[in-house]
Amino acid sequence: MEQEKDKIETLVNSKKESLPPPPPPRNKKRRLYLIIGIAATVFWVVVIFWYINYTESYESTDDAFIDGYVTLLSPRVPGQVTKLLVTDNQYIKEGDVLVEIDPRDYETALSQAKAVVAIAHSQLNHAQAEVLVSEAKVDQAQAAVTVAEAQDKKANNDLGRYESVEARAVSKIDFDQAQAQALAADANLDSAHAQVKAAQADVSLSRADIESASADLAEAQAKLGQAQLNFSYTKIIAPRDGRITARNVQLGNYVQAGQTLLVIVPRDVWVVANFKETQLVHMRPGQPVELTLDAYPGRKFKGKIDSLQAGSGARFSLLPPENAVGNYVKVVQRIPVKIIFDDPLPDDLDIAPGMSVNPQVKVK
Repeated sequence: MEQEKDKIETLVNSKKESLPPPPPPRNKKRRLYLIIGIAATVFWVVVIFWYINYTESYESTDDAFIDGYVTLLSPRVPGQVTKLLVTDNQYIKEGDVLVEIDPRDYETALSQAKAVVAIAHSQLNHAQAEVLVSEAKVDQAQAAVTVAEAQDKKANNDLGRYESVEARAVSKIDFDQAQAQALAADANLDSAHAQVKAAQADVSLSRADIESASADLAEAQAKLGQAQLNFSYTKIIAPRDGRITARNVQLGNYVQAGQTLLVIVPRDVWVVANFKETQLVHMRPGQPVELTLDAYPGRKFKGKIDSLQAGSGARFSLLPPENAVGNYVKVVQRIPVKIIFDDPLPDDLDIAPGMSVNPQVKVK
């Protein structure tokens, strides 16, 4: 047993002698401090580089949303809905018929308006014919004046011849007869002139009737045009491409003019980002923007700043703040910034107004 213990101790001692001596403790500490110093230097270099190239060069906000001009569709005439040709969230194109209102009342009004126009045309034609008749009467009266002038001239000449001879050469009866004929001729001439004036007055009245009939025809045609418009309004047609949203009309409903039936949301949308006023120092229209939508976190979109609103969002709210009070507290205001997409949006993505967006604006 003792020999075996001696052999083990001899073997252990030989292995210890074969191992290199351990390094001094000071070298280990220096190496550890050096590694820590290098790691800290690299960390701060990365932080400074990221700050300079990202934080100072970009402005971002989480108060941003998709926006767009939505179209509210309302009927222009009242009536009962007889056809409903769209469903919720359906994509429609410009010119599609969406809703039809019962047209029978408007067809009747259109027929009545056409009848009134026909009557007005007839009255105008009658007035024009009356003008022709009156003008013919004027010509006839003027011809009568010519005849009366000739007769008056002859009668007065005869009377003059009787007056130029001696009284003994002409009988009293013949002289009186010549004098009477001259007076009658003068009266006939005056009557002929009066008839000409009366005929001319009839022409003026007939022409006034033409103006009145023309005005009545114009009014009837205007009412006919309105009746045609009202009849066309019984079909509500899509004014633009888009998707049907917020439909609140059903088949058989009686709708009023101006009542909102549905909303069309177009594809052309943009982003409204509400940045703090302190973030606008270097922000200008045309700067590039990287956009991320909460609905599609794996997709990134490119855009650019279109414009900055001329006023804060609070200034144009329904109840703007009243700052002329004694308890005023300064609050950093937000300015809406309009951002447009560089490329058309993909058809496989449903991007609609109200969706949340995270914009990153490169300002430097």
